[in-house]
Amino acid sequence: MKSISHIAIAVALVASMSGCATTRNNPVDPFEGFNRAVFNFNDGLDRIALKPAATVYQKVLPSFVQTGIGNFFGNLADVWTSVNNLLQGKVEDGLNDMMRFIVNSTLGLGGVLDIGSEAGLQKHKEDFGQTLGVWGVKSGPYVVLPLLGSSTLRDTLATPIDFAGDPISYAESSRARIAANAVRIVDARANALGATSLVEDAAIDRYEFIRDGYLQRRESKIHDGDSGSRKKDRKTSEDADGGARVAAVESDTSVKAVETPVSPSDAPIVNVPKDESPATSPVSSDSASK
Repeated sequence: MKSISHIAIAVALVASMSGCATTRNNPVDPFEGFNRAVFNFNDGLDRIALKPAATVYQKVLPSFVQTGIGNFFGNLADVWTSVNNLLQGKVEDGLNDMMRFIVNSTLGLGGVLDIGSEAGLQKHKEDFGQTLGVWGVKSGPYVVLPLLGSSTLRDTLATPIDFAGDPISYAESSRARIAANAVRIVDARANALGATSLVEDAAIDRYEFIRDGYLQRRESKIHDGDSGSRKKDRKTSEDADGGARVAAVESDTSVKAVETPVSPSDAPIVNVPKDESPATSPVSSDSASK
């Protein structure tokens, strides 16, 4: 996974240098030509490999097994979420996330069962890109990364830190790391099968639809989904970041449906959205049909 973080940085630098040769029709997406090329590459890889693997995964494995796998990786992600909440000054949320990890790792059989949610411990999802946003770092231009999908310049530069905060990256065996990440990616893709159908049916231009939804959702997550904050800060954000377009569909569900995860704890996948919230019940099958 370290090599992917190096690719992310390299792509950001190439995009920055190529900006001079790019037609700047959209201030928030000055690298659109480059981004569309990477988007098409990711899309082709998804059609050839990821989507077929995810379809088989979803059909073969019982729903409760898929839920357990999603819960396991979600439990590991709570560690880095806790750190980022603390870095953002949200002490209560950070302690909540750490308590979720402890409860699920012990009573939840290593995180396979989501006992924390049953006990009323709320699930959060934070990464270092969000932390930088809370600290006041502007998002910068939109960037599409090979394999990782939608990002911004700020989030791209934060990606190596997110990889470093991923517990799986510290597994002693390289085979174990590769296998764990492969399962996580396929599981995430399986969870997104329904969402991709929605995007394909709804979007005239899938690239623009995913880009605009991703940017809107990232802004919402930095403000913890507070609509008042979004309305208050939208003008400032648009002026500073180059005029981010708002997705055609304003509902929270639709916005989540077009977001592509970036951080390793989100199981980076190719041009495919995924709701950041795993199944909250240890026996739920929701994770198999998001």
